[in-house]
Amino acid sequence: MGFLSFSLFVVWALQLVSAQTITDPAEVAALNKMIDYWNLRSKLNLTIDPCTENAPWASEDANPRIICDCTASTCHVTHLKIYALDIFGEIPSELFVLRKLMDLNLGQNVLNGPIPAEIGELSEMQYLSLGINNLTGQVPAELGNLTKLTSLSFSSNNFFGPLPKELGNLTSLQQLYIDSSGVSGPIPEEFANLKSLQNLWASDNIFTGKLPEFFGTLTELIDLRLQGTLLEGPIPSSFAALTKLTDLRIGDLNGEDSTLDFLENLNILSTLSLRNCRVSGQIPEGLAKFASLKLLDLSFNKLTGRIPNSFQDFASLEYMYLGNNNLSGELPEKIISSKLIALDVSYNPLSGNLGHNSGKVGLSVNVVGTSINANSLQDRKTFGLLQCLNGNTKCSNKFHSSSFSIKSGGTELTSSFGIEFNDESETLKAASFYTSSDYRWAVSYTGNFISNPNGPQYIAKTDSQIIGTLDSELYKTARISPSSLRYYGLGLKNGKYSVDLHFAEIVMEDLQSWKGLGRRLFDVYIQGERVLQDFNIQKEAGGSKRALIKTFETNVTNTIMEIHFFWAGKGTCCIPLQGTYGPLVSAIHVSQVSTGVGDSNSDKQRVGRLVGIAVGCAAGVVIISSIFYLWWAKESSGHKKVFTDSPKHNLVS
Repeated sequence: MGFLSFSLFVVWALQLVSAQTITDPAEVAALNKMIDYWNLRSKLNLTIDPCTENAPWASEDANPRIICDCTASTCHVTHLKIYALDIFGEIPSELFVLRKLMDLNLGQNVLNGPIPAEIGELSEMQYLSLGINNLTGQVPAELGNLTKLTSLSFSSNNFFGPLPKELGNLTSLQQLYIDSSGVSGPIPEEFANLKSLQNLWASDNIFTGKLPEFFGTLTELIDLRLQGTLLEGPIPSSFAALTKLTDLRIGDLNGEDSTLDFLENLNILSTLSLRNCRVSGQIPEGLAKFASLKLLDLSFNKLTGRIPNSFQDFASLEYMYLGNNNLSGELPEKIISSKLIALDVSYNPLSGNLGHNSGKVGLSVNVVGTSINANSLQDRKTFGLLQCLNGNTKCSNKFHSSSFSIKSGGTELTSSFGIEFNDESETLKAASFYTSSDYRWAVSYTGNFISNPNGPQYIAKTDSQIIGTLDSELYKTARISPSSLRYYGLGLKNGKYSVDLHFAEIVMEDLQSWKGLGRRLFDVYIQGERVLQDFNIQKEAGGSKRALIKTFETNVTNTIMEIHFFWAGKGTCCIPLQGTYGPLVSAIHVSQVSTGVGDSNSDKQRVGRLVGIAVGCAAGVVIISSIFYLWWAKESSGHKKVFTDSPKHNLVS
């Protein structure tokens, strides 16, 4: 009996041991080395077997998180999540011991160095996220070995060089996020093999060549974003086959003009942005039948003809941006539907009245640079200004001024140098035009931050001190824009002016964290001339919350000055929050440095003296003429414009 009892005990003990979780010892060792390397022991201390059932790090909301597969006699790690924990260092070789990994999420950290080629050995991988880090080097071709991948992200990093053509092997891929990753060159033709692709975010990269025709064969696409690249148009007619698209954002195309013909059957779109794409021709009547469309942005293009009358029946539309085109005729009387929140038709030769629903609560409208009767929104003085900015009449203002100063997004204050900056804390919305009470300046605003978790944002604020200035308060608020922000000096005396633009990056922080990896890039135009391209406040100022003043000279010849801040699709979109991008300006100070009349009289006197000398001495004529020519050539070359564009026209030529 004793022997039998002992035998039963042994059997029970063996069964108990066999039932206990046992993870591959090599994987346990690798996990522990990574935990120590990334200094995660306080968050993930493996005092028991990592694949123990119901371990705290296995729950759905755990971070770090480890999940295992224990269907065989030995458990293997299949899921590893270390997300937004600011881990530093390179991707360690121990990671590649976890050969059964199916889901690896290392997103939103501060990892540096390259993606090791050994990544291609994790052949079971289905979900791989390396987005928002500090990774460098080239994207490894070995990623093409992960043929089971359905989701791949390496957006917001510092890679260089082309996308590897081997990514075309990932035929199961459904999601590909590579925006702001730093890659360059043509998009590989092998991407035509990605027939399962549903989401492709590829904005803010240095892509070159034509917008690929083969994109039209990726008929499972739902969300396609290609803004701020060097790609050239036209938008291929093959895009007409992308009938599952709900979100299409293409912007900033060079090259040939495009038309909107391809849109005919893309009728389940909810967001359509083709901003600054050299789109020409007319707006199709059929767009109004897109029952789910909430945002339509066709601004900064070359569209002609009338705004379709069918737009009066656009029941779903909330935001309509048609500014900076060549649309003509009268504005449809009932274009302001019950759901419309913002209407921008600025800088078009349009006429007529706003009419029906123009006084609707919550509506914002921008008709600057048109001949639309805006008396219901502005007084007669402002309406005259609108016509002037359209270029049809000579600008005039009985209050001639030689300076103006604006505290962008903030209340009135006087600087340590005695400059009085006017209040510009007005609540601007997605399509706004506001004139100061003394008619010395105005501001025009267009755009809304899509998917911003904090709702509509038009002003940035900080309570922190600003470094490098005696006027910290001047920089604690700023006007921000997701698209286009214009300031106008009104009724100015003609002549030469100095323009001081005050900046401080108060949204993107200097942090040793993923939250400090954002990049804000935008362009600035003064009097239609681009004076700053891909301007990065943080980089030029040497960090966040540091004051920076950029000074320029320009001429006023028709009593108005325009300063235009424009987002050209570049920079990160979502650090530290969704919708963090676009122009930001703290203050503007403009003052006259000379008048055209004075300069002209001075020139005449100088020429007269030269002529007198020439009569007296032929040799002197030769010498002085040579000096005069050299002086004239120097002055002319000093004012040569690199890029010129009329303020009333679109940014494409």
